[in-house]
Amino acid sequence: MKKILIFLLLLNISIFAELKHEYPTLELINSKIPIVDIRTPPEWYETGLVKGSIPIMFFDERGRYNVQAFLTELNKKVDTTKPFALICRTASRTQVVSEFLSSQLNYKVTNLLGGMVYVKAKGLPTQSYKK
Repeated sequence: MKKILIFLLLLNISIFAELKHEYPTLELINSKIPIVDIRTPPEWYETGLVKGSIPIMFFDERGRYNVQAFLTELNKKVDTTKPFALICRTASRTQVVSEFLSSQLNYKVTNLLGGMVYVKAKGLPTQSYKK
C-alpha cells in the first residue's frame, strides 16, 4: 500500500510539472515560445541575447536572488500559463530555476541546455542588449 501511495504522489507531481531540457535551435528561437534570459546585465552586454529573448535577471553578480521580484517581472512579461524557455550562460542557473518553477509553481518550462555558450558556438541568431 505504501508503494502505491508513493507512486501516486510521484505521478501526480509529474502530471502537473512540465519541465523539458533541450538544446536551443533555430526552430525554437523562431517559434512563439518566449525565451527568458536570467543572466546579469553585464553578461547581456558582453554576449548579447538570443534574438527576441526577454532579459529578466534572477541571480545578481554576487549570486544573490529575490524570487518574488523575479516572479513579478516574469509575470509582467510572460504568460506563465503557457510554455516558455529559460537560458543563462551554460544552463547551470537555469537548471535550478527551471526545476523550481516547474515543481513548485507548475510552470511549463524548457531549460535550454548549453546556454549562451552553445548559442554562440552554433551561430544561432543573437541581438545586442539595449537597456
